[in-house]
Amino acid sequence: MPEGPSIVILREAIDALHLESQVIRLAEGNSKIDKDRLTDQKVLAFRSWGKHFLVCFEDFTLRIHFMLFGSYLINERKKTPPRLTLVFDDAELNFYVCSVAILEQPADSIYDWSSDIMSDQWSPENAINKLQDKPKMLACDALLDQNIFSGSGNIIKNEVLFRIQVHPLSTIGALPKAKREELVRETSHYSFDFLHWKKEFTLKKHWLAHTKKTCPRCLIPFHKEYLGKTKRRSYFCENCQVFYGN
Repeated sequence: MPEGPSIVILREAIDALHLESQVIRLAEGNSKIDKDRLTDQKVLAFRSWGKHFLVCFEDFTLRIHFMLFGSYLINERKKTPPRLTLVFDDAELNFYVCSVAILEQPADSIYDWSSDIMSDQWSPENAINKLQDKPKMLACDALLDQNIFSGSGNIIKNEVLFRIQVHPLSTIGALPKAKREELVRETSHYSFDFLHWKKEFTLKKHWLAHTKKTCPRCLIPFHKEYLGKTKRRSYFCENCQVFYGN
């Protein structure tokens, strides 16, 4: 599943086409949305919120979520039928195996930008307050909660918890205040490292925990378990990642 930094890369690639204020000449694909509604509409902006890619219009928003296996192509097509194609005068955007929806409000009326870890409006203070309100939440669940860390996914979760040396089954309420603050700070910091490495095509080379078999600190085998409410893969070291809880 593409995480927030990958959606930022998509947004930046489309921004480079200067399609804002241009009109969609044709909308097609096998999505069940009302595609005729998009045709002849002027795009106000392309934005991202967490894992959502947004096409903004005057009184509604087109939301694209890439789920587990979604992808996109700009000015080229796959043999696979697209879920949605947006044709402009000088460009074509194709989206595949994704969830597409029309939201009946402008994006600013729907989204809390302060929870988006990649946004200029990201608020670490709000994230800390939200964590404090959920003392029984597991650390591995907190980092996948899009209302707290919009854009964080399984890679970010595993890498952040390893870097701050917190066991994924720790509860938020048991974390010392300084450790909760470190969790929030490192989530933002690692997300921008993720963005940088993804652009360099070196992201996997910098993984310390995700999909790894051996802890680089302790040189002992990692544990791989499916933890938390979502049962996503967790890679962690029982020796150096401290368990906070009962």
